[in-house]
Parts: sequence; C-alpha cells; structure tokens
Amino acid sequence: MEFRQLEAFVNAVKYKSFSKAADATFLTQPTISAHINNLENEMGTTLVNRTGREITLTKQGELFYPYAIDMLHTRSQALATVQAQCEAMDGVLDLYASSIPGQYYLPRLIGEFHAKCPKIRFYVDQSDSKTVIENVMSQKGEIGLTGYKMHNSLVYEPVFMDELVLIVPDTERYARWKMGSTVSFRDFEHETFILREEGSGTKQEMEKAEIHGVPVFKNVDVIARMNSTETIKQAVAGGLGISILSRMAAGEKEETHRIKYLKIDGLDKKRTFYMVYSKNIRLSPIAEAFRDLVIDYRDRNWQQDIGRFM
Repeated sequence: MEFRQLEAFVNAVKYKSFSKAADATFLTQPTISAHINNLENEMGTTLVNRTGREITLTKQGELFYPYAIDMLHTRSQALATVQAQCEAMDGVLDLYASSIPGQYYLPRLIGEFHAKCPKIRFYVDQSDSKTVIENVMSQKGEIGLTGYKMHNSLVYEPVFMDELVLIVPDTERYARWKMGSTVSFRDFEHETFILREEGSGTKQEMEKAEIHGVPVFKNVDVIARMNSTETIKQAVAGGLGISILSRMAAGEKEETHRIKYLKIDGLDKKRTFYMVYSKNIRLSPIAEAFRDLVIDYRDRNWQQDIGRFM
C-alpha cells in the first residue's frame, strides 16, 4: 500500500470524479485509475462504484475511507515534525537546472527553502536538459530540474507547466498582432528563426511539435542557435529573427518591452517540467527536505499554473 494510492483514492472521493482528482493532484486520469485499481487489488475488494456520473463509495470503501484519511494525516504530521528540524540543518545543496526552471522557477524555491533552512548554502549549475540529467545520473548532484525525460533510473516528479509560444519583435512589422493573440503559423513559416542549442529541452519539444499531424518547425530557416534564453530574446528584439520559447521565458507585457509572444493556432505544446532524482539512492536529509518543499510548492500553485493556459 502506497501513499500515492491513498491520495488518489481520497481525492477521487473528495471530487467525486477521477478527472477532477487528476487535475487537483497534477496526475493524469489513467494514473489516478491505476492507483485506485492497485489499491483495490491489494485489499482484495472494490472501494468505489464507477457507474453513474459521479463515483461513490462501496460499503468496503466507506469502512476504509476514514483509515485512509488518518494514514495521510499521520504522514503529514510526520513530515511536519521532520521539516521542523530543517532550521538546524547545515551544509551545501547542489542543484542542477535547465534554462527555464533555472532562471524562472528555481529562484523562488531557493528563497522559500532558505527562509525555512537558513543555514543551508546553495550551488546552482544551469545547463541544457541533457546535461542536467547526466549530472544527476552520475551523482554530481542529487536533484535536478528539467523539461525533458530520459533514463528510467530516475524519478521524474512533475512540478510545473509551461507552453511554447512564438516570440517576435514589438515593431511595426508585427503591430497587427497583439501580445498573447493566436496566429496562423503560415504567416511566419518563411521568417528567419533563432533556436536553442542541441540538448535543450525546448528544442526537443519543438522537434515533436505538430499541427494536424504535420511537423511544424522541421524546415524553418535557422539563422542562429544559442544556449541562452535571454540572449535569444535580445537577438529577437534586435531584429535578427523570431523564435520559439517557453511562455514563462517570454514574460508579460510590462517585462518584455521590445518583444511580444504569440500563440500558434492548432499547436498545443504545453510542457511539463520535472524535478529529477535517483530511484536507487536515498536522498540526503537536506535534499529530501528540498524535495518535499518543491512538492508542497507545486501543490499550492498547480491550479494557478493551469489557469495561465485557460
């Protein structure tokens, strides 16, 4: 019996729906169903009725539900007790992050972690997604943040979402499109593009991007490849070309000034970013405390993240 199975069960009952429970817990509906199925198989009984518009508890489910709540509550109390010791922790936490989480997500986490564990010092290495995963694989660091999955020996914990958008200069040539508006890629397919380097998670997502089953960026004219998101933004603002970046990197209007982002019609390229760590090696107390904080931060902000894409 696993806590994630209990959480899936309790949330499915709470929201009376597998899909709503999935949205609330940053999981897919099949994952919620699988967790509950595995829990039922282990217990040798059916816990929820799946017929009808809303799921309901069986008699066995009604008996088990308060125990599930109690086990999760005990776990929360145990975590709170352990995390209370964080103030006394001392040491260095090595973190590896790709460009988007490293620049726009990790600083918030470090700030919040420092407030709880003031004696911890940090070493942050920012690189492309492939290098982040390799560093965690080789045990250079215990935790990484990346938008790309590879190697089954690592845990990939989803922590936030973003989406790919088109970045153009805020000039007269592009004046007819307002910030954040939806455009046809045909209006831009003959433009000159500035793209991320090999090994970048953004580049990997671009290569998989399709509209109606047709690859979107396969034959675009590439004038430059760069390994810095901020450098690409400055190059776009300077008129070198246009680009595809994460929306989080594009920023909001008051932050961008000389560039703006546009959404491409028919392109649904929402990205999931992950916290990665080893399946086989137990995290140090410092890394474990940081992992727990990241998951808590995700759970508190997930619905807000979803709202950005509605």
